[in-house]
Amino acid sequence: MSLSLYMVAGEFRQALAVLEEGDFDEQAVRDTLDGLIGTVEVKASNVAAYILNIEAEAEAIAQAEERLKTRRKALEKRAAWLRDYVKGAMEACGITEITAQDKTFRVRVRLNPESVVLDGSLPDLPPEFIREKIIREPDKVAIMAALKAGREVPGARLERKTRLEIK
Repeated sequence: MSLSLYMVAGEFRQALAVLEEGDFDEQAVRDTLDGLIGTVEVKASNVAAYILNIEAEAEAIAQAEERLKTRRKALEKRAAWLRDYVKGAMEACGITEITAQDKTFRVRVRLNPESVVLDGSLPDLPPEFIREKIIREPDKVAIMAALKAGREVPGARLERKTRLEIK
């Protein structure tokens, strides 16, 4: 039965603990650890190769999404242009409704609800018609600079994590 990378790493930690506690022959210790390390390296390499495959597939999907997004936007733009074209022709002719010959749909020119149009800019409006939004968020750049300078910032700390790099 093949062991998972997780299980092999666990066995390695257990072997280290046992070997540290006992009085074992140096060669036996080396052989045990070398065997476990070799297994970890092979399994980790296999998992890393699988990671590279997954990342390549994800990148291919992202590129396909981008192509589809571009195509969708082009279709939406074309449909909007055609809508304006038909609406303009109907308005020019004074037609408000057309029913398809096979009666599967109707085309109508309708009035939209009223909307506010601002002719000026913000300073031109009376103060009672202006609302303010206040956004409060941590300034991580300033916090990092302060922490690196040795200042204490309550509720914040510097942390360095590790990552797996596959090249």
